[in-house]
Amino acid sequence: MNTDFSWMAWTLPTALFFSTILVLLIGMAVWEYVSPGGNPRVGILHFETTRGDRLFISLLGAAFIHIAWLGLGGPSLWWALALSVVYAIGVFRLV
Repeated sequence: MNTDFSWMAWTLPTALFFSTILVLLIGMAVWEYVSPGGNPRVGILHFETTRGDRLFISLLGAAFIHIAWLGLGGPSLWWALALSVVYAIGVFRLV
């Protein structure tokens, strides 16, 4: 079995990114175990979404925010991260 992962460029930001997604998924699994059903509700999109749907929408939106920031604002992504957190809070409260 080949265990040479040098082609993946595991830098600290890359490791933090994937670790954060792993922690979010574990947190959502624990939340689902404690309170099953996903708490479906109808928000501003006018269709039923669960916690998992809202997490997916948040992660997808954060990806687009970061890509747009790279194209328009430059390589420093701290403001894009802050904007993504605000966006995720908005998605979980309104969608």
